[in-house]
Amino acid sequence: MEPGLYVVATPIGNFGDMSQRAMEVLQGVDLIAAEDTRHSQRLLQHFSITTPAMAYHDHSDGSAPGKIVACLGEGGSVALISDAGTPLISDPGYRLVRTVQDLGYPVYPVPGACAAIAALSVSGLATDRFLFEGFLPAKAGTRENRLKALASEPATLIFYEAPHRIEDCLAALHNIFGAEREAVMAREITKTFETIRRGKLAELLDFVSADKNQQRGEIVLLVEGNRGRDKELDESVRALLQRLAEELPAKKAAAVVSDITGVRKKLLYQYLLDVKGP
Repeated sequence: MEPGLYVVATPIGNFGDMSQRAMEVLQGVDLIAAEDTRHSQRLLQHFSITTPAMAYHDHSDGSAPGKIVACLGEGGSVALISDAGTPLISDPGYRLVRTVQDLGYPVYPVPGACAAIAALSVSGLATDRFLFEGFLPAKAGTRENRLKALASEPATLIFYEAPHRIEDCLAALHNIFGAEREAVMAREITKTFETIRRGKLAELLDFVSADKNQQRGEIVLLVEGNRGRDKELDESVRALLQRLAEELPAKKAAAVVSDITGVRKKLLYQYLLDVKGP
């Protein structure tokens, strides 16, 4: 193994998703830093990986990063894994990565499963732009304020949610985004009771409220972006578009404004054609 820190993705449920490279890295490094060594032991035992493991998480004492850096300082290699999926995606670890990089040691990605991306790929919602929000605040008032700030976001929204809060979360989304906004609940991805359900927020709320089994396991919620901004170009967007169109070709101006505002490029381009005439 080349010395350095390896950020290793592990399965989110089905062990068949473990990559050959991930197995080789975990077998070959000098040390594995795991979010929860007890949880990870089942995975390591399944693949007959006997590499020494230590705990590293947000509540680790100050000695944990020191042990990792000491191993790297001796020319060793360390693998960072989370309980499931890709480390650092709504998991601890970025401070460790920054520390290792700042000290001049290499950091290598070993890609694999990620619940957010897996759910997005089968959601049926737009994938050209998406915003990963991780877990929403647990307190109702703080959660409501966060959702209000996201209500006009045109990109597809991705959330993780705890099973005991899923009903309250869907109710808040329903109240703030509206009953008709489309959403997807992806539950227990790659596991025995995998559920992928797409529908309007009102429908999803009824579905979860009526079946307590849907309030269990690991959950990803995806919500359609606010497409209302496509229906009418507000004054500031029109002004920006017309100004850029004075300096750039219409298609280029439309593309730039689309990147800035999230309004569809086709709509912006058509507006310029209508303004300029045939």
